[in-house]
Amino acid sequence: MQRRNFVKSTFGAAGLGLTGASVSGESIAENWHSQPNFLAKNNFKLKYAPHFGMFENSAGKDLIDQLKFMADMGFTAMEDNGMMGRDPALQTKLGEEMARLGITMGVFVLDKGGNGQNTLAAGKQEYIDIFLNGCKKAVETAKRCNTKLTTVVPGDFERKLPIGIQTGNVIDALRRGADILAAGNLTMVLEPLSDTPNLFLRTSDQTYEICRAVNSPSCKILFDIYHMQKNEGHIIPHIDWCWSEIGYFQIGDNPGRNEPTTGEINYKNVFKHIYQKQKAENKEFIFGMEHGKSQQGKEGEVALIKAYVESDSFTI
Repeated sequence: MQRRNFVKSTFGAAGLGLTGASVSGESIAENWHSQPNFLAKNNFKLKYAPHFGMFENSAGKDLIDQLKFMADMGFTAMEDNGMMGRDPALQTKLGEEMARLGITMGVFVLDKGGNGQNTLAAGKQEYIDIFLNGCKKAVETAKRCNTKLTTVVPGDFERKLPIGIQTGNVIDALRRGADILAAGNLTMVLEPLSDTPNLFLRTSDQTYEICRAVNSPSCKILFDIYHMQKNEGHIIPHIDWCWSEIGYFQIGDNPGRNEPTTGEINYKNVFKHIYQKQKAENKEFIFGMEHGKSQQGKEGEVALIKAYVESDSFTI
């Protein structure tokens, strides 16, 4: 599908219903600048990263077409949790297309058997070997899809062991993994989660402590704002406290885990705060859009883009 036809096929109906504009889909495709921001190629201040499937109703099922649509909407990053499970030839193809479109690849999940499985807290050699093998495979995946970031979840608690011993086991395993990843120019970002209380890694300060102990540039924090709102709240102060160890952000409003503006988190203020901090330090984070949509179909995709335009409209 040609890029000029994406908006025609997507917003000819859904966009008109949202804006009341009397303009055809064809003219939207041919003249970005005469359209409302969220129907044009947006110039976002931050690197928001959609995932495959997020715009499937608009762009179709083909992954290359979805990448083109993301670029047409102004998104400059993309994340794919399942990238490690894709055929190596497809990984390469996707990496090449992202480079052509000016899209930065964000995280994929390092395969160690599932979020709660093969827990590093147990200190068992068989679990450590699975993790280290995953690190080696992740390096090869990252080379093909041109990313420097991979998500790691250490696993569940090993409740037969004291918490300090569990923490030490996690640190030891992560140090070994970090050595492998550093040699491949890849950074693991540790993600504390709210999915279940059984997961060992739960809060940003706990993750900060572990990253400091691992003491490697290849071990940082994935600060998922949705999960941290559920587990600890106090979002902006926790970002400030953990700032030096944060390597990546993910997004999702709460409750519902949908796009910004649909829940209780003031994403405009959060985004502004991060933007100002990263600009002052000449950093640039990727913000993974790891959430669903509050509405179905193409209309939901239009609403999602509009929500990001609104949340990105902070003054600087």
